[in-house]
Amino acid sequence: MPASVEVVTEPALTLQLLAWVLAGSLLGGCSGLVPGLHANNFAFLLAGAAPSVPGPPLFVGCAMLAAGVVHTFLNAVPAMALGVPDAEMAITALPGHRLVLEGRGSEAIRLSALGSILAVLAAVPLAVPVTRAVTAAYPTIRAHLSLVLAMVAVALVASEPTWRGRFGGLCSFALATGLGALTLDLSVDAPLEAGGTLAPLFAGLFGAPVLIDAIRGSGIPPQDGEEVTTSRRFVGTTAVAGALAGAVVGYIPGISAAIAAVAVLAVVPDGASDRGYIVATSGVDTANTIFALFALVALGQPRTGVLVAFEETAAPLELPILLAGVVLAGLLGFALVIVVGDAYLELVGRLTYWKISAAVLALLLVLSYLFTGPLGVAIFAAATAIGLVPVRLRCRRVHLMGVLIGPLMLGL
Repeated sequence: MPASVEVVTEPALTLQLLAWVLAGSLLGGCSGLVPGLHANNFAFLLAGAAPSVPGPPLFVGCAMLAAGVVHTFLNAVPAMALGVPDAEMAITALPGHRLVLEGRGSEAIRLSALGSILAVLAAVPLAVPVTRAVTAAYPTIRAHLSLVLAMVAVALVASEPTWRGRFGGLCSFALATGLGALTLDLSVDAPLEAGGTLAPLFAGLFGAPVLIDAIRGSGIPPQDGEEVTTSRRFVGTTAVAGALAGAVVGYIPGISAAIAAVAVLAVVPDGASDRGYIVATSGVDTANTIFALFALVALGQPRTGVLVAFEETAAPLELPILLAGVVLAGLLGFALVIVVGDAYLELVGRLTYWKISAAVLALLLVLSYLFTGPLGVAIFAAATAIGLVPVRLRCRRVHLMGVLIGPLMLGL
């Protein structure tokens, strides 16, 4: 009898499934709150432990997917609470940090949570028609992937509002491409097998530079309120657009949530605001977990580290059960963000900020070593140096995704 029927007709199995989803959600919540721990690294750690976990492979797979979904909800919290620069650097700060500096950190957390949960609710019914459309077009996209990625890179650079920004974007993209070409395929000898060189690359490119700039900052100012000041229509429209953009991330290699969010903000009215960016990025990031699952079913290719790890569990692709687990995990993630986010901001705001920034930098260095060994420390240092370039040249950090796009575009 198919597992999907068993779960529906057997209350004991249904409760067991709920328990696995809850356990995975709690693990994803914990991983999301640890700065520098990417969902992919966490998934590979889970995959390594999965064979020794007693339980049906389907339920273990559900727990892994739930962990991946909730991670995309909770990782917004440390992203906003840590790395807040001095107010004088607000113009170059990340959108979430700018809202924190304005005393609107609680609102930013709620916008992120809304963007994620609305994207989940939109992505589930959209997944089937979008998958059919993309599956039909995928052979053409795959045959011309280098051209598609080159067009994305050009569009990103051209979207910068100033010539200095365009020059900075071009330099950042080129440097990141070179770094990716040199390091992505390196074999590493590390204490933990958790996904290769992506951990030090992303920690150095996107994490460490923000923390370095925050060492001189004065920390988190008092936060004014938690109410969302934008209209429901704006939040809903931006989140649904983010969900659709998540399909692009789920199907096309090298495209990240940040890149897709740039496209969303270009087409959504008033989307270029900090609030719009937060909703769009959160929506893309979370919807990607659903569309990537459908990409695995339709194309047989895992697009995220979570799904690579999912395949290693040999879990059956029972979509109704997996989607039910994902939606439940999304609801749990939404609740966790609201409960934990404000307390996280308050706790960090009471601590000495430069010490926190230094401690998180040290944590990133340790994680780089654990995941990739001594070589990872060198990669982390090189990535950090390149990650400092966009802010100094007044351009967006998204150009650093050249670390993935560039080598794919050049066929390396």
